[in-house]
Amino acid sequence: MIYWILKRIFIGPIVRLLFRPWVKGRANVPEAGAAILASNHLSFSDSIFMPLMVRRPVVFLAKQEYFTGAGLKGRLTAAFFRLTNQLPMDRSGGSASAASLGAGAQVLRGGGLLGIYPEGTRSPDGRLYRGKVGVARLALEARVPVVPVAMIGTEKVQPIGQRFPSIRRVGVIFGQPLDFSEFYGSADDRAVQRAVADRIMQELQRLSGQEYADVYAATVKAQLAAEEAARNAVEKARGEETTAGT
Repeated sequence: MIYWILKRIFIGPIVRLLFRPWVKGRANVPEAGAAILASNHLSFSDSIFMPLMVRRPVVFLAKQEYFTGAGLKGRLTAAFFRLTNQLPMDRSGGSASAASLGAGAQVLRGGGLLGIYPEGTRSPDGRLYRGKVGVARLALEARVPVVPVAMIGTEKVQPIGQRFPSIRRVGVIFGQPLDFSEFYGSADDRAVQRAVADRIMQELQRLSGQEYADVYAATVKAQLAAEEAARNAVEKARGEETTAGT
């Protein structure tokens, strides 16, 4: 009930008025039954814009950090994500990630729409990155179609590190559902999972027009963070040398 109130009465009308989102291919989203909506991930606001373009409720797997923040801001953020049908996703790998995917599988078993970002994290530079195989495993185990979703222009609305969004138009493109029924008996086959995930990313690239980078976004983010830390260390050392010489 709260989800519909937020979507139809509060957040939805405001977002539509300010950002004037356009949509293509909405008819590709099944009117009933379970399906995965697999989207590229350019901005924090993707999880707001995309569900507004779908008539049915969408449950998202969102990074766990959104639910564990400290203080009043952390509690408000966690409450917002829960009220907007989002579930915590542990991205550390192993059994923790498997448990998170299990929550997504439960949504699909109940006949719902599950939104997921195959890249695992936001793109650090606007490119489309390698998809993780969790989305493939979910699709094969639940035996559901995957609808590729391309978010257009959301990285300009709220780039990484920008607290408040800029007002500009965005778009959402829903592609034709991808049918992987030929692989339903091979859900545990790692090679099959990889092939399915790659096929999803190929379709996302076609819809979004993004440049593709065959590496995980998290790896690139870690490299960028290390480079930034190294630059800061050098600048600090130079500052200390300058201070010592005066």
